[in-house]
Amino acid sequence: MPASDGAAVAGTTPGARPSRRRLRRLRRVGRNPRRPRFRGLSFNRLIPNILTLIGLCAGLIGIRFAIDGHFAQAAAALLLSAFIDGLDGRIARLLRATSRFGAEFDSLSDFLCFGVAPAFILYLWALQGAGRYAFLPCIMFAVCMALRLARFNAAIESPSPLPTYAHNFFTGVPAPAGAGLALFPLFVGLEAHKLELPWLYDLARQPLLVAVVLAGVAFLSVSTLPLWSFKNFKVPAQYVLPLLLGVGAFAAVLVADPWAALAAAGLIYVVMIPFSRRSYHRLRADAEALQEDVPEETERGMPPEGPVAPAPAGPA
Repeated sequence: MPASDGAAVAGTTPGARPSRRRLRRLRRVGRNPRRPRFRGLSFNRLIPNILTLIGLCAGLIGIRFAIDGHFAQAAAALLLSAFIDGLDGRIARLLRATSRFGAEFDSLSDFLCFGVAPAFILYLWALQGAGRYAFLPCIMFAVCMALRLARFNAAIESPSPLPTYAHNFFTGVPAPAGAGLALFPLFVGLEAHKLELPWLYDLARQPLLVAVVLAGVAFLSVSTLPLWSFKNFKVPAQYVLPLLLGVGAFAAVLVADPWAALAAAGLIYVVMIPFSRRSYHRLRADAEALQEDVPEETERGMPPEGPVAPAPAGPA
């Protein structure tokens, strides 16, 4: 090829050899064209929001099952929503995908799934034909659950310094546990229907009982009772094996007889409330006793009384 043709291809003046950088750039453009870059979030950062969306849909499906009279399927849908609610936050922290949008979306989903849906299901289950005031416990439950979630969000926005022992406790009954406690009459009624116990089934559908349960759980959700969170709960070494065996036994009973297991879990949770409160006050008393033992000078940042070490020698 003539020199002029080569110079024309390389884009240089006739008679000059193309530079290596120029040839490398031409080869790169010809063989490996750059792909356009798209702006947006990676799929990993969307996984927690997708899980929250699935939990929200499960709550809405539970309401639809209740309207059709399929209360067992409605309760199962809320249980699925509670299971997903326990996963999305932890997965978001593991993937480092926490965001303000995700927190707000999760809070709104919790209000519908654990505030509105249980009250709606129980109204259709036992309170629908109980008079004009039968809907008041349902409204009370939904409003108290909204206040509980609002208080939780406000605590996140403006965190105040808490003592170390307080991080192991919730303030009031959390939303998923509150929904499970509110559905206790439904669990008992489904188990009684399975065992063909008409007297227990009729008792579980008594409007007064359902109204009292809804009002009691609403009070517990907005109360200041300290309840174990089990997030940072440390189990002594000698109790690890019995705990694992107990969890395995409960899982077996949950598969074989789910409604009885869920009703028993609700009773166990209620029984644990006074023990949780006693544990909190004991830890607080121990912390206050330790603070009283510290001298006032140490609390003010002054050195304690005693021999003072001489200052190191230095230039005057």
